Amino acid sequence: MPLDKFVLILVVVIAAAGLTVWAGTLIAASIQWPAGWLAVIPAALVGYIVWRVVADRLTNTEDDHYDRIEK
Repeated sequence: MPLDKFVLILVVVIAAAGLTVWAGTLIAASIQWPAGWLAVIPAALVGYIVWRVVADRLTNTEDDHYDRIEK
């Protein structure tokens, strides 16, 4: 496995853990605060952007050009 994909996996796992905790606190706060559901909209937007960046990074064939070169 190339080092860049390994680091990408680690970053995604750490980010997912952080976003899970963040989303949990937003949902818990929205229960206590009447208009708190509005805070969930930015969380969903950030999640979508992260998903698109990771999906583009994994499917981009131009980035894999240097993986096939002998070192």
